[in-house]
Amino acid sequence: MNKGGVFIISGPSGSGKDTLLVEYFKKRPETAFSISSITRDMRVGEVEGEKYNFISKEKFEQMIKEDKLLEYNNFVGNYYGTPREPVEKAVECGRDIIIEVDVNGAAQIREKLPEALSIFIMPPSFEELRRRLCGRGTETEEVIEARMASALGEIKRATEYDYIVVNDDISVAVDDIISIISSSKYLLGRQKTIIDEVLKNAKS
Repeated sequence: MNKGGVFIISGPSGSGKDTLLVEYFKKRPETAFSISSITRDMRVGEVEGEKYNFISKEKFEQMIKEDKLLEYNNFVGNYYGTPREPVEKAVECGRDIIIEVDVNGAAQIREKLPEALSIFIMPPSFEELRRRLCGRGTETEEVIEARMASALGEIKRATEYDYIVVNDDISVAVDDIISIISSSKYLLGRQKTIIDEVLKNAKS
């Protein structure tokens, strides 16, 4: 059995990556999703194990010591990270898995899993990104400007990624992600098992 693939997905706030992933999993429910471990308190509307596992700071720091994280970060006193074990288990079982993470986390994962493929979700324009952020109607102008500045820094690092998907039309962008993940199954690195099996049978 060939191994599964690891796919990193990043994009600035307002790029629509969360919406794309919701639509992707409707079409490809067999794909696994990496659930992050975090140490902050659960917020209203969040569900344990849906997108995050809420754990203690002590447990998280123990995971760091034991190298059980593919990436992690500390933001305003709280840890966020990607556990290694669920990702490795999915791959060994032949299941593709998606990790949604920021550009810094993506860089950490690529160092530990150089075979992982990375996809950056790009807004069609900076003006459209601003329109989407303003359209939420839930943030102050100051927060929007901060998000725009952060987005600029992230977009500048898009060249670190293997693929760029422009989210202008949701259905098209979802199909693009599906095409990338589906076609990756034929990469040499993921077909080594079948090659070895055929050669083994040829010798017997």
